[in-house]
Amino acid sequence: MARKFALLGTLLAGISIVLGAFGAHALKQFLPMDSLAIFETGVRYQLIHSLALIILSHAIAKDETTTSLRNVGQLFCIGILLFSGSLYGLALQPLTMVSYKMILGPVTPLGGLCFISGWGLWGYHIYRSK
Repeated sequence: MARKFALLGTLLAGISIVLGAFGAHALKQFLPMDSLAIFETGVRYQLIHSLALIILSHAIAKDETTTSLRNVGQLFCIGILLFSGSLYGLALQPLTMVSYKMILGPVTPLGGLCFISGWGLWGYHIYRSK
């Protein structure tokens, strides 16, 4: 599981760099500034939690029996998908003919809740460890 989170973390971090460059260079010409800011927020949170996954993988490698740390990694992955993914969709909406704000809008806080839960669980694990 440690290797899986390390690989996912590096893959998602690399994707966030690509998306950040795409937003800064290609999307700059097509999106309004408020949409670019939303896109950048998605990139930032993806990168932060990708790096957290890499760090978490080292903690899991030291103790493979720890279920709570595996749950933290899963929460971070789900959070990236829901939070950052919904922000990307919301930011790119001006380029489409379809409005899906009503669908993606409520998804973003669920991803944020996954991030908060993951950090809380990780902190609780550290508190409880010897």
